[in-house]
Amino acid sequence: MTTQFVHLLDATRRRSLRMASLVEDMLEEAAQSVLSPDEALAERVISRDRDVDEGEVEVESEVIRLLALYQPVGRDLRLLCTILKVNNDLERIADCAVNMAQRAKHLPAPVVHEYAADLRQMCVSVRQSVRRAVEAYNHEDVEVARLVMAGDAAVNALYVRMIRRVIVDTSTVPDVVAAHLDILSVAKNLERIADHACNVAEDVVFLCTGQIVRHEHGGRQTGPANPPG
Repeated sequence: MTTQFVHLLDATRRRSLRMASLVEDMLEEAAQSVLSPDEALAERVISRDRDVDEGEVEVESEVIRLLALYQPVGRDLRLLCTILKVNNDLERIADCAVNMAQRAKHLPAPVVHEYAADLRQMCVSVRQSVRRAVEAYNHEDVEVARLVMAGDAAVNALYVRMIRRVIVDTSTVPDVVAAHLDILSVAKNLERIADHACNVAEDVVFLCTGQIVRHEHGGRQTGPANPPG
């Protein structure tokens, strides 16, 4: 490929990574706005969603342009496909962070305190998954990507535990049903963020190895072990 293509490809990837940094910040702030109810911080998360949406469109447009103009093959093609897919998952993570912030705006502090330990544990686990997924994407690190994929089950287990707690608490304290549903919504968005982080990790594995692992269980592998390009 030409030097110009290499330069444009690198610039597109760096733009994608800047978007990833913004999304990580939004997740951090959304978690804080839930755990320590802060309406101003929640509004900040919501307002930053426009920047992510604009960034997603810019990256997607540039990827499509590069595909059309240069028709890359091999690893360059995999990289562009990975950028496009990661770009989409980053935007979805930002949407989930916004959903959390919207719930945080009217969560009663006593209810938050009641669930604080479980919520904090979920937030820590999910933020670590996103951070590792971005690290794996930045450094093309398959081992870190696999750590993200392996950690998804723990987040799912935390989410199931939250569901069970909310069901019991809602049946015994019906006066705060709306607040309990908001807590459950926060937990669901955290679980979805972990899923998107796992998607990013799976895309990193594809980029580095050519293996498609998103529907696999038990360590099975598909695709060439040593792909060309």
